[in-house]
Amino acid sequence: MLAIWGGVVARAVDGERLTLSVVELDAGAVIPEHAHENEQLGLLLAGSMRFHAGEEECDAVPGTTWSIPANVPHEVEVGPEGAVVVEVFAPPRLDWSVLPEEPPRPPRWL
Repeated sequence: MLAIWGGVVARAVDGERLTLSVVELDAGAVIPEHAHENEQLGLLLAGSMRFHAGEEECDAVPGTTWSIPANVPHEVEVGPEGAVVVEVFAPPRLDWSVLPEEPPRPPRWL
């Protein structure tokens, strides 16, 4: 597991052309505005989030999907129950290879 931001960890696997991740976000966590070269597709499995991407804003609930083109600024505010999302990035998130590892723990989605 990788520590992505404060209160945000990811279980990720890299393929040749993409990264698949399950991201667990603590209640009230904030992912500050950022952008990256990776196209990002996601699905909210559990919890809630307020999502800002470019000029769009979305109150995400389980089942909400998103697509963020490369280099579009985006940010997330997690709801009071936390959240679990599945995300795919293309090309792979090579920048995650230098992030600190978290000790293993049972997944939140089970």
